[in-house]
Amino acid sequence: DAFGVPLDVTDDASVTAAAGLVEDRAGRLDALVNNAGITGSAPQAPTTVDVATVRAVVETNVIGVIRVTNAMLPLLRRSPSPRIVNVSSSVGSLTRQSAPGADMGPIAVAYSPSKTFLNGVTVQYARELQDTNILINAACPGYCATDLNGFRGVRTPQQGAATAIRLATLPDGGPTGGFFEDDGVVPW
Repeated sequence: DAFGVPLDVTDDASVTAAAGLVEDRAGRLDALVNNAGITGSAPQAPTTVDVATVRAVVETNVIGVIRVTNAMLPLLRRSPSPRIVNVSSSVGSLTRQSAPGADMGPIAVAYSPSKTFLNGVTVQYARELQDTNILINAACPGYCATDLNGFRGVRTPQQGAATAIRLATLPDGGPTGGFFEDDGVVPW
């Protein structure tokens, strides 16, 4: 069963209230998909960026994930097969960002590194939770037409959700601590 939960990932009280609502309505959580994200304002060249932009993006895209995940962990532990999916981006891949001639979009010193940071956080959770039945992975939805990018993306939200759904429904013993897209593993 699905139901809406009001949530501001940057607000401790909101996250606590959301976890309480899930507990009251469902008693457990089978899958957590951390999909809150912001790009931050432009320009984002490292030499000219307003550091407040970087701080705001990291607060939402990384710290918000940690805040929500930690609040929901007691509910996830009650599930027979809990899954966590952190929605990342291929721009978080250092391998792809540094490939000669790669077109990874505009320079974005707040957004792109926030996704690299999120990938690292995903690995750390996987390491800590390795002796549990909780699987956690990062998913790249591709360049989807959403309000995040002014609906300029070339993929539908439904297409973008496919990898997250696959990871949220992995069988027990499936991969954990990985970074995936439609075509498989995304290089770090």
